[in-house]
Amino acid sequence: ADIVLNIPGLGPCTDNPDRSLHLNSQQPVTVLVHGCFGSAGLFRGLAQVLVFHGQQTVCFTYNDRDSMMVSSAEMISALEQLANRMTNKYVTVIGYSQGALIARKALVTDRPRPITRDTPLRLVTISGPFGGIAAAEPCGNSLVRVLTLGLIVPVCKIVTGDKWSEITSTSDFILQPGQLHQQVHDYLKIVTDERGTCRKLVDGKCRESDFSFSLEEQSLPVIDRDPLTKVVEVKAGHVEIVGDKRVAPIKLIMILQGNHILNQTEPHRLTDLNWLLNRLYRLSESADLPVVGLDQSRAEEAF
Repeated sequence: ADIVLNIPGLGPCTDNPDRSLHLNSQQPVTVLVHGCFGSAGLFRGLAQVLVFHGQQTVCFTYNDRDSMMVSSAEMISALEQLANRMTNKYVTVIGYSQGALIARKALVTDRPRPITRDTPLRLVTISGPFGGIAAAEPCGNSLVRVLTLGLIVPVCKIVTGDKWSEITSTSDFILQPGQLHQQVHDYLKIVTDERGTCRKLVDGKCRESDFSFSLEEQSLPVIDRDPLTKVVEVKAGHVEIVGDKRVAPIKLIMILQGNHILNQTEPHRLTDLNWLLNRLYRLSESADLPVVGLDQSRAEEAF
């Protein structure tokens, strides 16, 4: 590190209240964007996997009850301030779930104030509900508004916050996603087939589903058919794909490496990577779930 930065919205991928960034200004940066009910700490493990592969990482945090247009504007400001201080201005943005919508919206041209800093950008979105969130459909239904005498609106706002009008399939936010800025030269869209996935097994039975968004909710033709967009579909749960205390994000690591987002693991470091994954994604108290990691033979095959 040769610089220390304090930029609103950007900080280390931890929940430490000290949000100072210590970066090497000569190296590119990966910016991770959490989803709803998330935080920078959610990506602590993934950030360390990136660091293991020689890639410096920061996290963008936002109020997940704010309008996503507001959050994406805050992200633009943060990215521009970051670029102003970096000699190497290459930035990869990885947005997850709701963070995927915010990340893409920050990088489009047709918005009130698009990004202006001349920064080469690469975008990755994971499990983003670009087609709108099905559970929120009543919030955008005019008939429901009439039948409830308008009471559905304050209910929706209480549940989801100021973004309530942006997350339905009929909202302008969804229907008019915008064209990616010319500075974005690569877009990888990771779609998770979450059907039948389980987040928590107890005695061989699923006690907590890992399903959040259907394939339809993650699909939007105007985005998927864009020549810049590369869509990769993977069978994985909504939490499984990015990892948590119960599971390591093996599938995501393989996809990122296969698409040159994450550096390849040097063969002599495969054992170290396996050790790191087991340290980062160790079980807590539950004895019903195995520690997820790669043994040497699987590591050599997967990485």
